[in-house]
Amino acid sequence: MLKEIVRLEDVSVRYDGIVVLEDINLSVYEDDFLGIIGPNGGGKTTLLKTILGLVKPSQGRVSVLGNPPNKARRLMGYVPQYNLFDRDFPLSALEVVLMGRYGQVGLFKRYSREDKKLALNALAEVGMLELKHRQIGSLSGGEQQRIFIARALVAHPQILLLDEPTASIDTPMQAGLYELLSELKRRMAIVLVSHDISAVSIYVDKIACLNRRLFYHGDKELEARELEEAYQCPVDMIAHGVPHRVLREHR
Repeated sequence: MLKEIVRLEDVSVRYDGIVVLEDINLSVYEDDFLGIIGPNGGGKTTLLKTILGLVKPSQGRVSVLGNPPNKARRLMGYVPQYNLFDRDFPLSALEVVLMGRYGQVGLFKRYSREDKKLALNALAEVGMLELKHRQIGSLSGGEQQRIFIARALVAHPQILLLDEPTASIDTPMQAGLYELLSELKRRMAIVLVSHDISAVSIYVDKIACLNRRLFYHGDKELEARELEEAYQCPVDMIAHGVPHRVLREHR
């Protein structure tokens, strides 16, 4: 029986009285590669932050490996949509990855030899070991994203949460990043938020369609009507293995 990593039960989130998430019921299991799709403003990022414990539900219950999110945070890796940093700051790729060890070593303690070994292993896993001494701001968007994934991996998470990981990456590098995630899913659950429906339909194993409410959660052979409900506009087809989507004319 597969281990349940994340469970949301009847979860709702409100900001200043405005409902952002409503009655969400969702489970993520140890071998899941789940893609969360939906329109802008539909609550996708809020859902990730709720799983992480960064946003507290106004109702409902969230558990990660049977614990409240704040007690399981060390078991989660997170790659936010926007990594804000001074591109001129003299921080190397290796130093960025080592930041992922803060939860284990403490903010003001020195990194051990083991920490550095783990950081180098994480860089090797994402194919960035040869760039370990490069200044982070000098790297391309795709290279930086791999570094940020390595930073999340260095703590050995049981689930990896990514918010629009290909948003700042050139199209030729996006496929390589998805292939990396497909490899990583062999040893951890992955939840990926994306606006790119076609890419998600190719690489992930399951899809959740979210627009405040969860309109669909299951395998990726979902029907057009389920997408139309969530996006509130006509969508013809998302087909397994077909790398494009077609939208009917709508107003």
